[in-house]
Amino acid sequence: MKVVFRTSDAPLPRLVARLVAQDALPSDLDAVVREGASAARFAGKAGQVFEAFVAGDSGVKRLALAGMGKADAADRSASLEKAGAALTAKYLTSGETSLAIDFSGSGLSGAEAASVLFGARLRGWRHDVYRTKLSDEQKPSLTEIVAVNAPEGAAATWEIESALAEGIEFTRELVAEPANIIYPESFVERAKARLEGTGVEILVLGLKEMSELGMGALLGVAQGSVREPKLLAMRWKGADVDKPTAFVGKGVTFDTGGISIKPAGGMEDMKWDMGGAGAVAGTMLALAKRKAKADVIGVCGLVENMPDGNAQRPGDVVTSMSGQTVEVINTDAEGRLVLCDALTWVQKEYSPKTIVDLATLTGAMIISLGHEYGGMFANDDDLAAKLDAAGKTSGDKLWRFPLGPSYDKLIDSPIADMKNVGPRYGGSITAAQFLQRYIDKGVAWAHLDIAGMVWADKPGQTWDKGATGFGVRVLDRYVRDVLEA
Repeated sequence: MKVVFRTSDAPLPRLVARLVAQDALPSDLDAVVREGASAARFAGKAGQVFEAFVAGDSGVKRLALAGMGKADAADRSASLEKAGAALTAKYLTSGETSLAIDFSGSGLSGAEAASVLFGARLRGWRHDVYRTKLSDEQKPSLTEIVAVNAPEGAAATWEIESALAEGIEFTRELVAEPANIIYPESFVERAKARLEGTGVEILVLGLKEMSELGMGALLGVAQGSVREPKLLAMRWKGADVDKPTAFVGKGVTFDTGGISIKPAGGMEDMKWDMGGAGAVAGTMLALAKRKAKADVIGVCGLVENMPDGNAQRPGDVVTSMSGQTVEVINTDAEGRLVLCDALTWVQKEYSPKTIVDLATLTGAMIISLGHEYGGMFANDDDLAAKLDAAGKTSGDKLWRFPLGPSYDKLIDSPIADMKNVGPRYGGSITAAQFLQRYIDKGVAWAHLDIAGMVWADKPGQTWDKGATGFGVRVLDRYVRDVLEA
């Protein structure tokens, strides 16, 4: 079938006339489509799709008009992604196998056309691996989208954007898989398989190596599970710089809460408590696939938090790799225990100048921001500003929260250096304060609490229900705008 784009401020007959001339469709197509679109209140708004069937010499043709919003809109890229995503959402299970998007007369640049294709591809991702009884009407039929009359530069831009899409899809895959499929060891093996041949250097630490390094905080979380914990490090060295940049992800592949067990209702969602690690792995794939000119290390602390007879107890004191001691007040505040050792390790091993960690860390963040923004904490205003800008450009939006000594004292412990939780109020902030204690002096650091963003209960702009792939786009954009600038 054929799709043509129309802005909300462009006359419909002029664009349709181009299709008539190109495809030798009936001369009265303008009137048919114009009246039909008007009756359907199609106005060319971003995400609007109007469909028509027209008879021609070679039979009935299926035609769609896709709205892409105003040409001078501030969020132009997002509008174009929405347009592409709307097409995929409409035709993914329609019976159509191929979609031809005609960019002639659209006025789009090569980069803008790539945005349409980017949105279309991302919206087509589904996780149907375990659905064995889908009817034919429920199964995706659309297998290809062809760009016709694409603007100059679209192919080159798409080569880069398709690498980013692949990284986002990999993150979604990891997050969507159940915990009996993705656990620390299998996460590592899947990452190795996807990164094979890309040039990414991989290092994996197991229980023995982490014990020797003194990672008591991370290992304390893992000791209740039969699944061995792993620390996965991935390095893409696409540039020769003095110090690399590190992305660190929380990878709790399933979180029961441990002895401080969570309520049964909704616990199945805790398979996505490794969303931060998933975002780091997807980002590393995207950077390698597009040959980013940057030196980046991705680290994933991978554990499973289970409540067996060997699990750590509330009141236990653990010694982190940094030497700092932690009184474990709540075993369900486990992500910060995993991250603190991963943060210490990457600093000792690679001496990065900048660290960004990502974690589905606190339910309090969902209370604060809902599912619209990821929370951001930073010890460096310049880094915070650059991440904020990257979030706005990419669509992975961030909102900065404060840090300060007044919050820091809330996690002081009477018997150890710190507690792993503070009082009920300010929970996301005290979690960030905890992590900040593990950042070396002079290192620019940001913590992204993405608890409300990695999973969606309803379709979004470029995703269906389920894993969103949040985090990959903002990290990739930061690399483009800051490290590759």
